[in-house]
Amino acid sequence: MNAETRQTVVVDGLALANEIRDELSEAVNRHVQAGRRAPRLAVVLVGDDPASASYIKGKQRACSRVGMDSEEHDLPGSASQQEIIDVVERLNADDRVDGILVQLPLPKGVDANAVTGAIDPEKDVDGLHAVNAGRLLLGLPCLTACTPLGIMKILECHKIPLEGAQAVVIGRSNIVGKPVSLLLQQKNATVTMCHSRTRDLRAECRRADVLVAAVGVPMLVKRDWVKPGAAVIDVGVSVVDGKLTGDVDTDAVQGVASIVTPHRRGVGPMTITMLLENTLQAYENRTGV
Repeated sequence: MNAETRQTVVVDGLALANEIRDELSEAVNRHVQAGRRAPRLAVVLVGDDPASASYIKGKQRACSRVGMDSEEHDLPGSASQQEIIDVVERLNADDRVDGILVQLPLPKGVDANAVTGAIDPEKDVDGLHAVNAGRLLLGLPCLTACTPLGIMKILECHKIPLEGAQAVVIGRSNIVGKPVSLLLQQKNATVTMCHSRTRDLRAECRRADVLVAAVGVPMLVKRDWVKPGAAVIDVGVSVVDGKLTGDVDTDAVQGVASIVTPHRRGVGPMTITMLLENTLQAYENRTGV
């Protein structure tokens, strides 16, 4: 088959997520059957943003499916930074709570770094605390940001060779770009981080065996940006004319990429699943089981 017309696998992130959730459910059930309490995730929602509320409901449903407990702490959009931190500190002190997630974005005027920095690193299931970020940088065990973990699971599941591979990450956010770059380096990939100031972004992408797009620029990555046989991971989420759109022109790269994640049922379900996995890890770390 010509390299330019290869068969592209469109990743079913939801199916993979469900497989992992089944494994998590079995692990939680073993703890409960042994007479221990179930892991518990606490979510803090500030304001009434419909998208954020929907995300939280999805996370609560996912917790319920695997047998974990969850609780929601709602604050008005007018809540001060200190009021939010006070809630976080109460959850830090609650021994029944294993994981704490503050739903982002926070209202204007609230320093998200100050709020996430107030979370006990052992309960930081979003992997955003400076302690966990630093441990990831040093290659030490830590709770790691959920979307990067999901990306690595997808690459592992599809047997994408990473050792010695050229990986390009578009985007340098603390949530995706920076941590996924470190995880790829840990697997001995050679990583190039690209961003808005990168010269000739297309040429950089054309070199990639693994291309991760995480900038929120709709349809940025075109067919001629993709090296034949590359694994393409689309993390971007934008709404264009009322439709959910990613950073990759998914239809256009089919026939060139080896795998591509779609705008729906791609990385998103894996992110929530890694949140559950982090909550279980935090629970086991804290309880010593």
